[in-house]
Amino acid sequence: MKIAVIGSGAAGSVFASYLRRGGAEMFLVDRYKAHMDKVSQDGMTFITPEGECCLNGFCTCASAEELPIMDIVILMVKATQTDGVMESVMSCVGSHTILISLQNGLGNDETLMKYVPADRIMYGSGVIGTELPAPGVCVSKPEAGIQMFFGAAKKSEATDAAGKYLEKCFNDGGCNASFEEDVRPYIWKKAIMNSGYNTVSSVLRLRVGEAMADSYGRGIIEKVWKEGCAVAKAAGIIDLWPLIEADTQNLIDNLGNYYPSMAQDVLIHKRQTEISVLNGAIVRYGERYGVPTPMNSALTEIILSIQGNYGKQYESKPKA
Repeated sequence: MKIAVIGSGAAGSVFASYLRRGGAEMFLVDRYKAHMDKVSQDGMTFITPEGECCLNGFCTCASAEELPIMDIVILMVKATQTDGVMESVMSCVGSHTILISLQNGLGNDETLMKYVPADRIMYGSGVIGTELPAPGVCVSKPEAGIQMFFGAAKKSEATDAAGKYLEKCFNDGGCNASFEEDVRPYIWKKAIMNSGYNTVSSVLRLRVGEAMADSYGRGIIEKVWKEGCAVAKAAGIIDLWPLIEADTQNLIDNLGNYYPSMAQDVLIHKRQTEISVLNGAIVRYGERYGVPTPMNSALTEIILSIQGNYGKQYESKPKA
């Protein structure tokens, strides 16, 4: 199957590298020209906890309009950018193409339903820290256990075939992947955990382990998680709090020395974040189901204020 990754930054490059190492035919799309050129000319340097390798055979381009019709299209742009790229993406989507969101956050499946029927949509996410330190170089920092999970918005023969193929390629490439009958608990768990450590790390300007080691930081994170679990339960998802509690040490062990994606957006790149599909989504679903979410609401407003005022914020100057 021909697989395109739309948005081949840090996470998109890591996911694509696992698939390529597992034997998939990969097409990368990204506007970061230096990165695309380097991968096309010299291959992708792929760094994992097990070591480093160079992967060749990627086809790269700046726009999906340059692609042939794909069998699978994986969306990896920020979830807030999906609608903005879909006009060009649809040029490589045929009558059989499966659209897959492996983006952060909640509601990505609903967004894709505006473009293709539900029986051609899959969604999931990875529990993997990612970095793109230089053009043509991507770094994977996976947690233990299942590292990639996905399922169908509506089960069909097409989603079954695509799901089994992706599961095989990810696993053959060294990523522990699982094609789930009901992926919703995994999506909600990932989004809730992200809304805690990702957002609080951004506000406190700390790595994940540092935020968790601070009693106030950990307290805020746990309040975010408990509110999210209450909303998920009201939405018909299983009680996720025991799973999150059990996974907390794994989070610290594997991502403790990591500035998560939102912290990188706020502290390094000064760009728009995914707050609307993380804490903001928990707030919206909470309103829908009548569950109060004061901590998620406050953090959403804080991040929105930060990202709306990058040019005005204080920056320390080096001492003379």
